[in-house]
Amino acid sequence: MELILWRHAEAHDGSPDAERKLTAKGKRHAKRVANWLRKRLPKGVRIVASPAARTQRTARELSRRFETVAEVGLSARAEGLLKAAGWPDAGDTTVVIVGHQPTLGEAAALALTGRAAPWSLQKGALIWIKSSDDGDVILIAAISPDLA
Repeated sequence: MELILWRHAEAHDGSPDAERKLTAKGKRHAKRVANWLRKRLPKGVRIVASPAARTQRTARELSRRFETVAEVGLSARAEGLLKAAGWPDAGDTTVVIVGHQPTLGEAAALALTGRAAPWSLQKGALIWIKSSDDGDVILIAAISPDLA
């Protein structure tokens, strides 16, 4: 299984939190990372996004076809996020999760090391990991919007 943890791009400040929209810079960064991903993703990728407006817009840059899943939303926990993705037992699938900090960083740490830790992902950045058949977990890529 391959798992891509993608933090939503930069959003405006404000309230309510779930309705915050991407800034112009956030839209550019989401598009840039989506273009980078699109060139590398296999067909049949599963895309899962938080219900928050900023994650929905970030995911929409990659594809119009994605699932909205509360388990990766604003109050998500690392364990629940990985479970929603099917990590690490979903076979040959590739899953992109578009979500939030601190959950994405904690989920990346949990998937890579076996323990949740307060890792930080820059807005718009992603971590791509793979679980192999023999149980190894491999870091494929860590990309910020400026590198995409």
